[in-house]
Formats: sequence, structure tokens, C-alpha cells
Amino acid sequence: MNVHHELDWFIAIAEAENLTAAGEQARVSQPTLSRFVARLERDVGVPLFDRHGRRLVLNRFGQVYLERARRARVQLDAARREIDEMRRPARGVVRLAFLHSFGVTLVPDLIRRFRDENPQARFTLTQDAAATVVDQVIRGDADLAIVSPRPMRTDLAWFAIAEQKLALVVPSDHRFADRTTIGLAEAADEEFIVMERGFGMRRIFDELCAAADIAPTIAFSSAELATITGLVGAGLGIGVVPVDDADRSPGVVLVPLTGESREIGLTWSRPRPLPDAAERFRDFVIGSISPD
Repeated sequence: MNVHHELDWFIAIAEAENLTAAGEQARVSQPTLSRFVARLERDVGVPLFDRHGRRLVLNRFGQVYLERARRARVQLDAARREIDEMRRPARGVVRLAFLHSFGVTLVPDLIRRFRDENPQARFTLTQDAAATVVDQVIRGDADLAIVSPRPMRTDLAWFAIAEQKLALVVPSDHRFADRTTIGLAEAADEEFIVMERGFGMRRIFDELCAAADIAPTIAFSSAELATITGLVGAGLGIGVVPVDDADRSPGVVLVPLTGESREIGLTWSRPRPLPDAAERFRDFVIGSISPD
């Protein structure tokens, strides 16, 4: 028997106080309702109605059951609406901003899998430095952003979606090239090639240096991770890069930094409601991350 129908039947009987009237309202026969009441009271273990001729008046047990039945019907209706929304493909535009390095595999993979289920969803994409990407979300120019590190703002929500190990990139003939791991403090006297200020990896680099209590010598600042590894290969210095995004340029070696990684996450504005398509994409990304 359909649970929703049984709730409707019980509520109709309780309100009409008559099986015939309730049957007309619920579009079911009076004998069917009579059998339903008998079975329900048998299952519950107590009478729910007091009989006065053809009138069925709720007793104190029935009043409790009616209150819960109404709540249950509201919850079931809400569940049906929610499931219906989930089944419908997302429509509209998702305005997504992300770091340049995430455009190779991470973002394309998420978009491809989302559009497999929501072929009518469209994306407006923006690539830039972390600070710029975060500003786009704050201003409302982007609905969502995939960034690293986590923005230092309480008005932005955050959900971590990945973690990348960090490594020291050095020339293949460097004194550190044969190391399996290294601490950044050991490279305090080296010259570094780093990202420009405003980029997420620059903030991470500065935080790592502060934690290691070193004041690095900056040889060059770049807007591209690939440029860092290329210049390292040319012998102009060393750098700190995410292992997964590092351009495997000839003449360089990646030496993992002991215990260091960068967190990648999805961020959006807390105060501003997301458009339907963006909300569905956010929920898809969150739901696609398997717990450890």
C-alpha cells in the first residue's frame, strides 16, 4: 500500500468524521476505508476513533496519530519535490572562475561529468590569479570559483575538493637533485623563481617561507607555473610547485617537500543565493568527492 495514500486516507477520515464522506474526498470506497481503519488500529494496538453511529471521532490516541500524520505528509511532499528537482537536468549558465593550472584536467573533468547528466547546462569560464578569481566571486561576476589556497574571508563558503603535494623543482645537476624529500629551510641560501603576488602559489610560498623562518632571495617572478620550471631548467634558480601541475620540462627534478601540500577547493558567496544551475553544479562537485 502506498504510504502517502494511507496518510491521506487517515487525515480525510479524521477531518470528515465519516467514512462515506472521506471516501468521496479520497476517491476510494467506503468498505476499503473501513478495512483500512481496522487494520491501522490493529497495527497501532489501540483504537484511534470513538464510534458514534456513523461518526468516527478521534480519541486521544487518534489526535496524536493525526498530528504525526500531517507532519509526515508534509515531509513526504517535500521529499517528492526535492527528488523531482534532482531528476530534472540543470538549465542555465554556470559562471565558473578558476586558476590557470586547474584548466588542464581538474576543471574540464568536472564540467564533462556534470554535462553528461545535464547536457543543457552551459558554462561561462574565467581563468586568472587566485586574488582576482576570489574578487570575481565577491563582486558577483562569478557564481563559483575553484581556487587554492582557501580564501581568508568569512563571507565566502568553502569546500575542499582535492589536495596536491608540493615539491622543490631544481635543475637536474643541482645538489638537491638526488634527494627523495627535503625541507624548505635547507634551501634558505638559494635563489627562487616564484609566482607573482596575487597568485595562490605565491601566497603559499610566502607562508612556507615564514613557517621555515627564511627570507628568500627572489630571482624572478612569473605569472605561469610552466615558466618557473622552464627557468629552473635554464639554471636561473629553484622553485616551489604543485607536483600534479608541474610542467615536466627537460633538465629539472621534482623533490617533494616534506609534509607540504596545497588544498584546492570550491568557493562561493555565503550571503548571495546561487542561480539554479550553479547550485546544481556546486552540489554535484560536493557529491562527487568520496570521503576518505
